Amino acid sequence: MTTSSPTATTAQAHGRFIRGSVSKVRRVLDQIRGRTYRDALIMLEFMPYRSTGPITKVLRSAVANAEHNLGLDPASLIISQATADMGPSMKRYRPRAQGRAYAIKKQTCHISIAVAAQTDS
Repeated sequence: MTTSSPTATTAQAHGRFIRGSVSKVRRVLDQIRGRTYRDALIMLEFMPYRSTGPITKVLRSAVANAEHNLGLDPASLIISQATADMGPSMKRYRPRAQGRAYAIKKQTCHISIAVAAQTDS
């Protein structure tokens, strides 16, 4: 598997240790990957998932990085990469009958979003 390295016209942002499972975050990221910044914001605003909040925050940070560091126009940006990786799980315990305890894993994930200037090809 090849990984593409960030180019000079790519800005990234990362959200670490976000509460929520990787699979629930990935189903949202799959919907916005490859879309323009404006379309992605509209989609995130109307999706009924809890994970859209942290994703929106990371996306806005990536666009702010592109604006400030690279001088790119937000209207010309597309989401070139959007990934979610598993973070550490917080282990909690639920008391059960007869002195037992059931383990509960509160999952976290790491969100990475890269935006790039749109190429007219």
